[in-house]
Amino acid sequence: MTGQNPPSLQACREDLAAALRWSAHLGLNEGVCNHYSYAWQPDRFLINPQGLHWTEVCASDILLIDGEGRLIEGKHPIEPTAFFIHAWIHKLNPQAKAVLHTHMPYATALSLVEGGRLAWCNQNALRFWNRVAYDELYNGVALDDAEGQRIARSLSGKDVVFMASHGVTVVGQSLAWAFDDLYYLERACMHQVLATQAAAGRALRLIPEAICEATAAQIAGERQQSDLFFASIKRLLDRDQSGWRN
Repeated sequence: MTGQNPPSLQACREDLAAALRWSAHLGLNEGVCNHYSYAWQPDRFLINPQGLHWTEVCASDILLIDGEGRLIEGKHPIEPTAFFIHAWIHKLNPQAKAVLHTHMPYATALSLVEGGRLAWCNQNALRFWNRVAYDELYNGVALDDAEGQRIARSLSGKDVVFMASHGVTVVGQSLAWAFDDLYYLERACMHQVLATQAAAGRALRLIPEAICEATAAQIAGERQQSDLFFASIKRLLDRDQSGWRN
């Protein structure tokens, strides 16, 4: 969905359903919580509904809401924290067409560590060079505008925010790009956690800053990989999970 022609509402619903289903396939979901959204048009947002496991979400289950959280189209309710977090991120971060919030295991584990940071020690991490923010305050469940605004401002124009004692949020200009980043963020965090365990007190092998910056630019120039990855996911879903586009 990165071409010049704006995607149809149905195409956006299908992409959001695909992202949710494949996230569940990878074990990145938690119960019927967590939420993904996409800014389809100004003041028109698509978001997954309350109460459905991500493995059962179909395109027709995706809700269309406005910036005040009013339901425009959909047959399910919206989860309250989903609105407060996502609506304000979309409003205050114009680059955030897609907003993916999860409690995925390894990235969340880093958010539980005092001063926890993504370490520049492996190639998967380098794509996030100068793209990560950290929200150091855990302030309870996000159930009001003030908390939604605070979380949204913590992004500060970045594409990833680690939310202390909570999880992560990844944003992007398309669902394909945001999902690709979400996937590689969890891989980077997994490698870091495993390496820290294996190190037995020894320091991680950090990559020099100049190489980090150059590698990040190389990866950013290969965004077709993100689109190809997402297209492959939809092909796999078509083969194994019929009906998800309905």
